[in-house]
Amino acid sequence: MQQKEATRPAAALVTGAHAPVMRIKSEDLLQQQREVEIDHHGRIYRLRLTQLNKLILTA
Repeated sequence: MQQKEATRPAAALVTGAHAPVMRIKSEDLLQQQREVEIDHHGRIYRLRLTQLNKLILTA
């Protein structure tokens, strides 16, 4: 009789391997604006809040 190897969901294997992700509220990031520019290693990205209350990040 063969013994079955215990299996775990992939998420269980990954969960303990990473530090918690920092969370920032969009309101704190946008600060009453509809658009902000983010400088990432010298490249400028624009984060915009749409009329449908969605976020769009463009380079």
